[in-house]
Amino acid sequence: MKRSFREWIRKPALLLLQFYKQFISPFLPRACRFEPTCSVYMYQAIQKRGLLRGMFLGVWRLLRCHPFCAGGFDPVP
Repeated sequence: MKRSFREWIRKPALLLLQFYKQFISPFLPRACRFEPTCSVYMYQAIQKRGLLRGMFLGVWRLLRCHPFCAGGFDPVP
């Protein structure tokens, strides 16, 4: 079964996010004010919306995640 070009591009981005969550994130203090966390949000956004739109949504989410934000439940649109 042939994979599409989009799938070949999306897979490395998802692997990088998995690497971050497994090997880097455990050593950092929890700072995300949202649920799901920003890394999970970006992973889900890339899976659901594709690489470009998912990255845009993830970066927009990171920009909103700061100490003056109320946070809370924020699923991928």
